[in-house]
This record gives sequence, structure tokens and C-alpha cells, in this order.
Amino acid sequence: MARGTLRIYLGAAPGVGKTYAMLSEAHRRAERGTDVVIGYVEHHRRPRTEVMMHGLEEVPRRECGYRGTAFTEMDLDAVLRRAPEIALVDELAHTNVPGSRNAKRWQDVEELLRAGIDVVSNVNIQHLESLGDVVESITGVRQRETVPDEVVRRADQIELVDMSPQALRRRMAHGNIYAPDKVDAALSNYFRPGNLTALRELALLWTADRVDEYLQEYRAEHRISAAWQARERIVVGLTGGPEGRTLLRRAARMAAKGSGSEIMAVHIVRSDGPVSGSAKELAVQRTLVEDLGGSFHHVIGDDVPDALLDFARGVDATQIVLGSSRRKPWQYVFGPGVGSTVARESADIDVHIVTHEHAAKGRGLPSARGAGLGRSRVVAGWLTGLAGPLLLTLLLTRWHPATGQATDMLLFLALTVAAALAGGLLPALVCAVGGSLLLNYYFTRPTHSFTIAQPENVIAIVIFVVVGAAVASVVDLAARRTQQAARLRAEAEILSHLAGSVLRGESSLDALLERVRETFAMDAVVLLERDDDGDAWTCAASVGAAPCVRPEDADVEVAVNDRLSLALLGRVLPAADRRVLSAFAAQAAVVLDRKRLADEAGRARELAEGNRIRTALLAAVSHDLRTPLAGIKASVSSLRSADVAWSPEDEAELLAGIEDGADRLDHLVGNLLDMSRLQTGTVNPLIRELDLDEVVPRALGGVPDGSVALEIPETLPMVAVDPGLLERSVANVVENAVKYSPPGEPVLVAASALGDRVEVRVADRGPGVPEDAKEQIFEPFQRYGDAPRGTGVGLGLAVARGFAEAMGGTLVAEDTPGGGLTMVLTLRAASGGEPARPGLPATATT
Repeated sequence: MARGTLRIYLGAAPGVGKTYAMLSEAHRRAERGTDVVIGYVEHHRRPRTEVMMHGLEEVPRRECGYRGTAFTEMDLDAVLRRAPEIALVDELAHTNVPGSRNAKRWQDVEELLRAGIDVVSNVNIQHLESLGDVVESITGVRQRETVPDEVVRRADQIELVDMSPQALRRRMAHGNIYAPDKVDAALSNYFRPGNLTALRELALLWTADRVDEYLQEYRAEHRISAAWQARERIVVGLTGGPEGRTLLRRAARMAAKGSGSEIMAVHIVRSDGPVSGSAKELAVQRTLVEDLGGSFHHVIGDDVPDALLDFARGVDATQIVLGSSRRKPWQYVFGPGVGSTVARESADIDVHIVTHEHAAKGRGLPSARGAGLGRSRVVAGWLTGLAGPLLLTLLLTRWHPATGQATDMLLFLALTVAAALAGGLLPALVCAVGGSLLLNYYFTRPTHSFTIAQPENVIAIVIFVVVGAAVASVVDLAARRTQQAARLRAEAEILSHLAGSVLRGESSLDALLERVRETFAMDAVVLLERDDDGDAWTCAASVGAAPCVRPEDADVEVAVNDRLSLALLGRVLPAADRRVLSAFAAQAAVVLDRKRLADEAGRARELAEGNRIRTALLAAVSHDLRTPLAGIKASVSSLRSADVAWSPEDEAELLAGIEDGADRLDHLVGNLLDMSRLQTGTVNPLIRELDLDEVVPRALGGVPDGSVALEIPETLPMVAVDPGLLERSVANVVENAVKYSPPGEPVLVAASALGDRVEVRVADRGPGVPEDAKEQIFEPFQRYGDAPRGTGVGLGLAVARGFAEAMGGTLVAEDTPGGGLTMVLTLRAASGGEPARPGLPATATT
């Protein structure tokens, strides 16, 4: 019997619609006449899911008891007897009730598959065995029910059911997933946006890996060896011409069609003569490619097509974008051009030739490409110098025997000039000497002898040799000067980009070293700094694999000053390259100094911030502290006045005013002192392990009765905190929440465990805070909204966050589901604390 097929709907979290999608598929199959039954589907009292079960045959469940409680499970034997074409089995990772034939539901599914029944099931990403630790670190919840990854990987089809975290939270808030009494707790814990985003990423990555496995299997079955690169990397070749912007925008549109595509612009500078280009235009194009989200690369290459292809293959590029040549049609006699060469040799990389308005219109100014003698010209020169005289002699002796000696000498002279133009000095000298000997032997009387009868013929041959050597020397010198000029221009191009990086304010030392490594094709580049004793070297920054630790170990070393040295590993550079490398080394020293100056400026800003705090502190003392002092003084003066007879009720009211003013004064002074301690860095927490219910109730002593609802489970693990700092933090946060919460709406203070963390959430139902102001409210001396003066100096939340961070925790603001603001205080669980166990929270109201 053929094994059945398994289809799995994979989701990132409960509620994304896996069961609904499974039932929808079942209805589609049933409408096509397929025999579909429900082996086990749990609708969790979700109305829409329950409605989708209508119209489908459901195999009755099997009832079983465990510890005095009745449970229902899928009746595996009944489904096997029914033998449908397709069985729907929900929750693949479910653990069966003890006493069942199989411990896990996925084992039941295996039996159905072996019986030839197709199965449609579902599972959440957090239930995969290999991801248990990862999910626990994200959500703080350890999944007890898991399924081996191999079971899911063997599925014939895996379909991802995806939903954005925001949409899932809205579905949760509307009561479409859990019961209303569980919504707030779920949104505040497992269903937080960060958790859902991380789980969604896990599901997408796991599915992508599975898709890649399918692709590899397909390629292996069909014996496909060519590279299939799913991720697009687009390399744009720039010459510095005006067409570069068109190419970059075209590449950006191509990249936008595929997710995760990259754009890399590369400018090749030849060592034997750079292509014509504008440094200003290249700077504009560099800015454009960075604005488009790409990167700019500057590479030296002797051959532009080879350098471009080497770069593209080095970055695993899938496409190359080049512009149509600006050369005029007649210029193609000198070669096919860069675009044609790249397209011919690109192999599995697609090459796009983009037309533009400057195509075939020439390059404007004459190209500065050098006349440097490449290999092909040297070979042509030697062929001309060696074979040319022999062929010319054969031609003159056999077909034109009576041209005259003067004509013969001019023809040999022309051949010598051709050898000089093609191959330089040495081929021309060989041609001149060989031509003079052939002239003497075949065309100077007496012929067929090296004897010269007439003296004027001797002078003619000598002049012939001198002229040939002179022409060859001039041509060779011009070629060398042109090559030197081309080299200098290449260096100028690099130095221009280096200077441009200074003007643009680029201060990343690693980026600069990476540019050095890329420009000179090195394996590793490191900036070494000598210590104060001058005996050892330390690494200031490095890029590449296995950088050296001493200048002596480098292939190339450039001393910047007495303390800094730039070291390169990979190959030995010629002396001409060291001039440019010295400029890079000097720039690296400047960037390092700039970084250190920036660090010092940061410390200076901290001092300036401290001065600002002290100025604001004086302003607070001058106004906010005087208000309660004035009230206390007025009340005391009134009580001491002998002119007025105060009734007991009046005296009680004045004394209450004094007490209230003293409390406000004590609170303000306490916050000011705490803020001063935080600013001066004198907060030294004494961390110890304790239970939250020892501290949090004490922190609520200053709030009105009935204004706070407290929910702290007794099973929470202990936390590692400073009791005094924790009490002040919680008190400040709760007082702020009570201040803004509407009458009759108590503030909820709840605690929960998440892995190695414990969260205290203080939720109010007040007006809330806009997203862009959630960080501002934690700054010192900030009052949000229209809070009047006299209600505080705006330090409560700043002090609370400072104390939380001093204890190794965090304090952030989130929106309360349904309206309001929630302050989330995250603390470290004690290392020896017991893990959180499921249980009902201990609820109290204060």
C-alpha cells in the first residue's frame, strides 16, 4: 500500500489561522468529491472556526480518564476503520493522554500515513524540537509539547500561514483568539509585538530553509549543476560618465522587484590608463547609490572587463548592469569594448546593457587612456621586427627585383618605424640591424656578400640604423611617459575619493581599512599602535581574515608615525603603489584621532548635560520647592498668631496643610537627591535575592486606598535587586500612573516571569502618551501634557529608570490595550531562584 501524503500548515503563533486554513482546504477538497473526514479538530470556542467545521464528517472522539478527569482524544482505530482519502488532524505536537496507544499525536499521524491515508495537519513554529531553546529565550516560556523537526521536514507540502504582529494583536483584542478575561494578560506577555515579530522571523526562515531543500533535491534529481542564485545581487559598472545615474536608477528598479536584493556600484581604475571620467560626477553617483540603499566600491584593475567580472564573482553577483558604449562606430575597429567582453565572459551572470542618451556620441574630451605597451603590442612588435625584414626581402627579390637601393632602404626604414610603434625600442633595434644586414647582402653591390663596394652605401646603411634606433627610442619613451601619466592619474582618482571621504565626514575606521583591502586586493589590513612602553603592538582596527599582530609579519608595512603602522597581508606591492598606500595610512591616523576626539566630545557632552541638570535643579529649587515651603510657613504663622482664636477644626486643617506640604517637600527633595546621585554616578546598588511581594506592597504606601490593584503570583522566582532602589522605582512609577488614571479606574500592578527575567507591569487607563513622546517622558525635568507646576519637578520617571538600570534592569513605556499607558519594569531573576510555575495570581487591592 502506498504511503499517504502529509500537508502541514505552519504558523508563527496561535491565532494566525492555521486551523481555519486547514478546514478551508478540506471544504475545497470535499467540493471536488474527495472523501474528507475530521479526525480531530479543536475549535477553542472560536465561532468562525466552529462554523467551518459544519458540513464535514467528524469521526467521534475517544473518551478516556486520567486522574479522575475525563478527556477526549482522536479515535485512531475508528479513523483507520473509516479509511477516508483525507483526514484532518489538528495540533500535530499535542501530547496524548497517558494510556493512549501513542504518546504523541504525530505518532498517530504516522500510523494514518502508513495506512495510505492523506493527512492535513498544523503546527506552530515554537513546537519544533530544535527551536525550543530559541523560543524560550525570546518568550520566556518553555514549550512542553514538541514535535521532531524531521517529522515536519518529511511533509510533502508545508504551507506558511502568516500574519503581521499588529493584525494578530488586533485579532486578540477583539476576542477572536482567547476569552476576554485572558486578553490583557496574553497581550502583555506572550503576544507582545517583539515576541510575535521574532517568532514570525523564525517561521519565515525555517520555511525558507525547507524551500531551499526542495530546490536542492530538484536540482539533484534533474542533474542541474549551474548556479541558481535566488537572492539578487546587482553590480553596476560606473565609468564616471553622465550615464551613471541612469544605470543606478535602472538597477534600483530591478532590485525593487525582488526581496532582499542588493546593489553594488563599482568603478574600475586601470593601472595602464584609467577610463575617462569625472571625479565630481563619481562623487554624485556615490551619494546616489548610497541613497538607494546600495554600496560603492573602488577597484584597481589592469583589465577593466576582467576586474569587473572578478569583483562580480567575488560578491556572488547575479546580474551586471552596464551602459551602452559612448564610443563612435569607427572606434570598434580597436576592439569589441567592455560591454561585449563582459557579456561574452560572464558565464552564469546576466549582463544588462542599458541604453542612454549619451550612447555612441563619443566621450567628449580626448581619452587619457595610455599608449602603454601591453602584451599584444609587444608580441606584434617582435613579429614585425623579426619576420618583417625576411618577408620584405622575399617580396623585393622575387616580385620586384629592380626597385632601386634608395627605395629598398625607405621600405626597410618604414618597417623599422612600424616595429617601433608596435613593440617599442628592442623590436625596432632588432628590425634595424636585421634590415641593414639584409640590405647589405641582397641589395648592395656586390650582392650576396657582406662587402660594400661604394662608400656612400656604407653611410646610407649607417644612417638607416641610426634613424631606426632614434625613432624606436622616441616611441618607447612616449609609451613609458604615457604609462606613467596613466598611473599617476589612477593614483589621483583614488586620492580624490579619499579626499572626498574626508569632506563627507566618513569616520568609520573599519570602512577605510576595508577600502584599502579592496583597492589593493589584499587578504587582511590592520592598523597597529605601539603601546606607551614602545615594546608591544596593539590592534587599533582590522579587516579581513587573520590579521597580523606585528609590522614585521606583514607583506606590506607603512609607518604612519612613531606609534602607528599600517600592515597588509596578501601580496607584496610595487613601490609605485606605496605612494597611494601612504595616503591611506595618513587618513587612517586622522580617522583614529577623529574617533578619539569624538569620544572626548561625548564625555564633554555628558559634563554639559550635568551642568544642564544642575541649572534645572536650581530652577526647580527656586520655584517648585518654594511652594510647599510657603504653605508650611503660612500655616505655622497662622497657628502662632495670637490675634486669631482658631477652632479645633481650623487647627486640624492647618496642621494637615503643614503635613501635606512637608510630605511634598520630602518627596521633591528625595527625587532631587536621587537624580543628583544618578548624574554623579554615585549610585552603588546592594544586590540581593528577594521576593517581589516583600518590596512592591511597601512601595504602594503613598497612594490613596483603592487606587491600585495588585497581582503578584506567589510562584514567581526571586529577583536580584537592591530593595531600596526597587521600592523607589516602583513607588515613582505607580504614583505617576495614579496621577493620570481617571477616577474609579484603579491602576493594575502585575508581575510575571519570562525566562531569566521578571516583569512588573504598571498599567493605567489614562490618556496615554504618543509614540514619539514615550522616551521624552523619562528625561529629567519633563512634564508631559499640561501637567501644572506644583505637581512635581518632572523627575519621578527619570529616577525610576535610572535606578532600574543601576540594578541591571530596564524601564520602558507601552500602550495599554484598550487605552492608557503601561510601564514595564524588567528585572533579573535570581540565579538560584525557582522557575516560574503555572498558577493563579495572588490578587490584592490597595
